[in-house]
Amino acid sequence: MPINFETAFGIHQHTLALRARRAEVLAANMVNADTPNYKARDYDFDAALKQAAATGAAKIKSTHSRHIQTTPAGLAPGELLYRTPLHASLDGNTVDSQKEQVEFSQNAAQYQASIRFLTGRVKGLLSAIRGD
Repeated sequence: MPINFETAFGIHQHTLALRARRAEVLAANMVNADTPNYKARDYDFDAALKQAAATGAAKIKSTHSRHIQTTPAGLAPGELLYRTPLHASLDGNTVDSQKEQVEFSQNAAQYQASIRFLTGRVKGLLSAIRGD
């Protein structure tokens, strides 16, 4: 019986790719914190994940008509949005270094959680294949 990796890994393979892309964008924001007129960018992660789930084989399904719908919000996976600044800057830069550091740290922790989950799934599959 062949193994279906889409079913085995679920949404976490999409999550890992989106988290990696988001880390690049957040790092770019931090690097350009002092660049005049630089506009901070970020993903709407939830919308991008819903879009990836809707287009991939790991579709999220509801079992009741009153459940929250999982239709995409109209954003393509990975579409960058501009972040609204909390305070105005004289040079037109919208990067808040502290907010970027917090977002980067949270994203890194969630990336690690996805890796741990996938590692556990792979170990479980190897255990099943070996018959442990």
